[in-house]
Formats: sequence, structure tokens, C-alpha cells
Amino acid sequence: MGRIGKLPCVALAGALLFGVVGISQEAFAVLVPRSAPCVGGLASADQGRTQQSKSSSLASSAAGVSGIAAILGAVAARRSQPAQQREGQGRAQRIQRTADVSGGSLELFSPAKVNLFLRIIRRRPDGFHDLASLFHTVAFGDKLVLEVLPEDAEHDRLECNLPGVPVDDSNLVIRALKLFREKSGVQRFFGVKLEKEIPAQAGMGGGSSNAAAAFFGANQLCGCPATPEDLISWGDDPVIGSDATFFLSEGTAYCTGRGEIVTPIEGLPIKDGLSVYLVKPNYGLSTGKVFKAMDLSALSTEDPEELLQTFKDKGTSHSSWVNDLEKPAFKVSPELRDLKEYLAGDWDFEAVLMSGSGSTIFCLGDPKGGAEAFEASTKNNFDIEGIWRTEFM
Repeated sequence: MGRIGKLPCVALAGALLFGVVGISQEAFAVLVPRSAPCVGGLASADQGRTQQSKSSSLASSAAGVSGIAAILGAVAARRSQPAQQREGQGRAQRIQRTADVSGGSLELFSPAKVNLFLRIIRRRPDGFHDLASLFHTVAFGDKLVLEVLPEDAEHDRLECNLPGVPVDDSNLVIRALKLFREKSGVQRFFGVKLEKEIPAQAGMGGGSSNAAAAFFGANQLCGCPATPEDLISWGDDPVIGSDATFFLSEGTAYCTGRGEIVTPIEGLPIKDGLSVYLVKPNYGLSTGKVFKAMDLSALSTEDPEELLQTFKDKGTSHSSWVNDLEKPAFKVSPELRDLKEYLAGDWDFEAVLMSGSGSTIFCLGDPKGGAEAFEASTKNNFDIEGIWRTEFM
């Protein structure tokens, strides 16, 4: 069962609802319902949005809001119901009350994440690994447009702008929609247009983020049969990726278990406007291969709770940067080690670390000599798919 570690969902929902008051419309520009039964008052698609540049791979991504906007919208909808409807009702009653589908479409921003630290604790009997990691969303990601298909539709329809991305049941978006029907009992199908910016096999959680966005969007378009607590619980299913639960959280979280136990973290003391450069070589890494290459006896001995406290106290202004998957990733791909050493060299970044199981490496701060020189030199020395400048969200 999906869990919010150390913090009841009800308390989290209340805190999020309180936070709505002080957030500007522009903050929601990336989460825009064209017809959303449960959410009102969000900004239009043209208000406050900074489009990602298509002219260069080195582009500031759209200013935006993390997956928590999903919960904010659902919480606001619950609040709008009379108290006697909100309290003391079982799930079956709630579904019966809210599952009237009137159609419409919903446009969603699906953010990427980076791991500020990643400790592997042990191998579990089920074949997964227990980990402890600090996840943080960045303002770089994909866009999903969902619509409810006619009542006689018998399957979901997925379109994607990138050739080679599967659009069948192997895609986590389709799996998420199927899981939503199983959990909610609402038997409606959806059309999805997915505009990908997050590369595949990049360690940035693109597939899980897409799944979480689809999960949330389906719930909105079906009248919110699921509460925020339900979505988090239902999202704890490996079929849609271990990171999906995180993308239904506040956007900064301490994740344990296999990643599904999510403890929300209040905003870290990170300086405003800190640049995050995402450097993705022109190849990906299979998470399975990286874990298979891992030597459990060679893991870091850093206490994850102490690492977490360091980030809470100092933000990113310290030297405690750990990712236990770097060594096995570099064993699988020695050229990735060369890339990291290059990035950590003469560019004077504040920190350089691989995200997740790779192959993306993120760099904090601005490079010595400027962004254009950094991009040109890096691409001259390595086979690079893309370099994107973004910020923490």
C-alpha cells in the first residue's frame, strides 16, 4: 500500500490546501484544465507560461509546478463539497457520487526529477532493493493532453511525438489508465497526446512522472472518484513504476522502501534561481543492468538520515553528494565516468552528480566561461543527446 511516511495524508492535504492561498495563478500555468470537473480557477494555457526553447538543446525549461499541483487540485475539490458529503462515507459511496463523466480534456505538465542523494540499503527478498533517496522535481518535463473518449470506446489511445516510444500496453501511461479503472471502478477510456522532452533511460523518472500525471488526469476527468490519499495508495503498484508515488507528492520528498514510501520535505534552503544543468549523453542505461552490476559490499557507508539532515540544514551548499548507483553505472558505461569527471573539472559547478540509475548527470550553478562555451565544449568532447538548463521546483 502506498504510504506517506511519517505524515498522515489528512495532515498533508490540509497543509497543501493552506498553501493554495499564497500561490499565484502563474504557478499553475503548466497544469491547465480545459474542462476539469474537480478543479477551478487555474490559469489558462497562455497565462504565465514560458515555452521551452526549440532552437537549442541548452534551454531554460518552462517555469512550473511539480506533481503536487495534482493533489492541490483534488484537495480543493474535496473542500468544495459539503462536510456531510466529505466525512463518514466509504469508497463505494464516493465513487457513486462523483463518477459522472461529462467528457472534456485536461493538459498536464509532467516534471522530471533528480536524486540529490541515493543510498542503496539492501537487496530485498522480492528482488527489489531498499533505498533511501532525496527526490526533487525540476522545471523540465513533458506535456500530456488527456481527453475522455466516447462511451463506446473499448481501449485507450496514446500518441507520442517521439518515434520509437511504445504506445501499447508496455507504456506506463496506458498501464496507469488501466490501473485507474481497476481501482476506481470507472470504466471509461482515454485519448492521450504525449509530448516528450524527458529522454528515455535517463534517470529522471520520465515514465513514472507520465504515469502519475495520467493517473491524476483520469481522476479529474471522471469527477474525482479518488481522494488524494486514494491516489497515493493506488499509485503504489510496480506496474506503473516505483517512482510514481513520488510524483503524486509535494515535489520534494525523502523516499524509502523501494521508493514508494514518501515522506514530504518542506522546501529546502536552496537559493533562488540556482541553475540546474541536465547533461544527457546520447545513450541510456538500463536500470536492471546497473543494479545487476552493483557490488553490495562497495556501497557508501553514509547514514541516509544524516544526509537528509545536511540537505535540510544547508540546501545544496555542502559536499555530501552520494549516489550508490554511480559505481555500477560507470562499470556498465565507462564513458559516463569520463563525462562526469569532465563536468566536475574546470567548469566550477557547485556539485555534479548522476541522477537515479543514469545516464543523466546534473550540475548545479553556472559554468565558468558561460553556458554557450560549456555546451559547445561538452558536445565537442562527448556524444551528447542534450543539455538543458532548468531550476528546482
